[in-house]
Amino acid sequence: MRNEAIEGGAAGSALKGRVDAAVLDQLFYKARTHNAFLDRHVPDALLKEAVDITLQGPTSANQLPLRVVFVRSPEAKARLKDALAPGNVDKTMAAPVTAILAYDLKFYEHLPRLFPHADAKSWFAGNEAFAKASAHTNGTLQAAYFILALRSLGLDAGPMGGFDSAKVDAEFFPDGQFKSNILVNIGYGDDEKLFPRSPRFQPEEIVTFA
Repeated sequence: MRNEAIEGGAAGSALKGRVDAAVLDQLFYKARTHNAFLDRHVPDALLKEAVDITLQGPTSANQLPLRVVFVRSPEAKARLKDALAPGNVDKTMAAPVTAILAYDLKFYEHLPRLFPHADAKSWFAGNEAFAKASAHTNGTLQAAYFILALRSLGLDAGPMGGFDSAKVDAEFFPDGQFKSNILVNIGYGDDEKLFPRSPRFQPEEIVTFA
């Protein structure tokens, strides 16, 4: 399917700005979820660059609710450990960095700056349920951008559920404004410890046109 799409002859080559196969491989087709990483330092500057790339992706009304804590030190990892499901403990403790991806329940306070051409703050202020649902949806969207940003910079990611969000929030976000959503272990993956890639659907199995 991928080769047909990329090498689709004249019609395919006429698509302006299409990235080449190597880029698609790095971001999607050959990218993997890593559970083990090489003993190699991940610079802070590279992590910040991944966040900067992430922030360029679209969100509804430019909400940008994502908030990130990079957990690196042994002391910080110890604070996170008790919240992890048993199967996630060892790989998280061994990962060079773990990102806590959270969303800001009061993201709308920033909308006068981020979305100045409408009174978007009034859409959410005073409507807690709507604001929370929107923060979760757009924060999750940004988490996906973040994984792709890491891959685009040559890093590997191991995104996870499998944690007690209430414990993470109590430890890292005690004021209650931020809510943890996804954890991502980050580093340079050890390809020798990868599992076989799990099957994927074919597009025709899940797509309809209306």
